[in-house]
Amino acid sequence: MESFKIKIQPTNQPSIIKFEANKFLTRKQNYEFKNVDEAKNSPLAKQLFYLPFTKTVYISGNFVAIERYDIVEWPDVQNEVAQQIENYLNSGEPVIIEDENTPSKVPVTVYAESTPNPAALKFVSNKKLVLSTYEFKNIDEAKNSPLATCLFHFPFVKEVFMDENYISILKYDMAEWDDIVAELREYIRSYIEEGKEIVSENAEAASPSEQNKATNNKSVATENLDDTSKEIINILEEYVKPAVASDGGNILFQSYDEDSKTVSVILQGACSGCPSSTFTLKNGIENMLKSMLDGKVNEVVAING
Repeated sequence: MESFKIKIQPTNQPSIIKFEANKFLTRKQNYEFKNVDEAKNSPLAKQLFYLPFTKTVYISGNFVAIERYDIVEWPDVQNEVAQQIENYLNSGEPVIIEDENTPSKVPVTVYAESTPNPAALKFVSNKKLVLSTYEFKNIDEAKNSPLATCLFHFPFVKEVFMDENYISILKYDMAEWDDIVAELREYIRSYIEEGKEIVSENAEAASPSEQNKATNNKSVATENLDDTSKEIINILEEYVKPAVASDGGNILFQSYDEDSKTVSVILQGACSGCPSSTFTLKNGIENMLKSMLDGKVNEVVAING
């Protein structure tokens, strides 16, 4: 089982800092504790109040946020606090002790959003669903995702793609969206509301944050890449991925050939097989890389994930 790792994330309020975990801490609700008495059902929050500078503790999704008193500055103590939270989580002790007042269901809204790919629809939730990107081409690949496995039992579901707070579904031509969208939306909403597991810890992320995945499923560590490849990855992450994600898809760097100056990328989710993806690739991504990496890129080619 993967151990907990904590990443420190500043916020727009200098007194508050977030400690993000690589796994969910709670799915049912958000918690705010203003003192040690209020934290009686959270052993973790209770422990954090033993720190003299802790003013408020927030626990939500995959992070703990702490508001501090002015007696310290975060740079002086944040590493020690991160280590304390990480040690606690890896001890196996509970984050929240549920009681009869803990709701059994999570209020959830899900809406369907069109994508440039007519075969794909994006189902967006008001809750964070996953912490990494996942792509499932068939029910065998979905064995470590209970939700994706259930979705594949619908005969018209061809592929399932998950990222943050949305699920993209690619359908077979046997059904029209107008006939199936309401059924899928309600099924996904009810599934999330009941707090069921979406992906297991054994599920393999399609795009780990520290590594870039090639089509043969062998990971390529960024530190082993040449400088141009690293520049390309940074541009894709900063400028391309947010736009692609808004369309229900994902883009991954695969390789860069220095001799031909060709960049190969992998398209996933709604972008995979999308009729407009070639236009976007040539007139958007390729032109951007040519402009930002003068003389280093001649062509961008895509492989559907």
